[in-house]
Amino acid sequence: MPLSADLYFSFRSPYSYLAIGRYRAMAEQYTVDIALRIVWPIAVRDPDLLFTGNPAAPRYIVKDSMRCGEYLGIPIRWPRPDPVVQARDAGEIATEQPLIRRVCRIGQAAVRREKGLAFADEVSRVIFSGAVDNWHEGDHLAEAAIRAGLNLTELDAEAARDAAALDAEIAANQDALQAAGHWGVPTLVFDGEPFFGQDRLDMAKWRMEQKGLVKR
Repeated sequence: MPLSADLYFSFRSPYSYLAIGRYRAMAEQYTVDIALRIVWPIAVRDPDLLFTGNPAAPRYIVKDSMRCGEYLGIPIRWPRPDPVVQARDAGEIATEQPLIRRVCRIGQAAVRREKGLAFADEVSRVIFSGAVDNWHEGDHLAEAAIRAGLNLTELDAEAARDAAALDAEIAANQDALQAAGHWGVPTLVFDGEPFFGQDRLDMAKWRMEQKGLVKR
């Protein structure tokens, strides 16, 4: 019987992007079922917290995530446009967040169809790989959905029709992440143990192997 784990993930996190494809490959190659748990970005979830830390932190995150992508051989560029509408210099997050709310809601609709991991991987590539500008326009998301075995029109319709329930599911994911002992993404929770960061994949795999993980 396969093992099971939960992957807490944000569509705005470069580190989530750097991890998602590797966790997807792990789930395909090894005897573990990884359930995607989408959370709102910290900028939307708690903007006050975002701006109370060291002002050097955002600059470092961008620099480090680009370096990690280069090290891992994963193409990465900061999204154009940013999924979160933000005046960076003023330290202000816009009240209306159409891009991130749409992508999180359709992502959660994909989770309902048990294709969350594949959808998050394909969409994250569109957002972060640097292959396209204006990832939210044209057929970029529709083609990503097709690659994940889904239909974007259906996902968008569900996101509009059932927004409140989808938002509640995302909020429940955030509560579960906190209960598991962490607050950041990407965090994989296996057997009650959180593994935070894109650089914890090998350690998580090591722990799973202790519990019987083998190749499929």
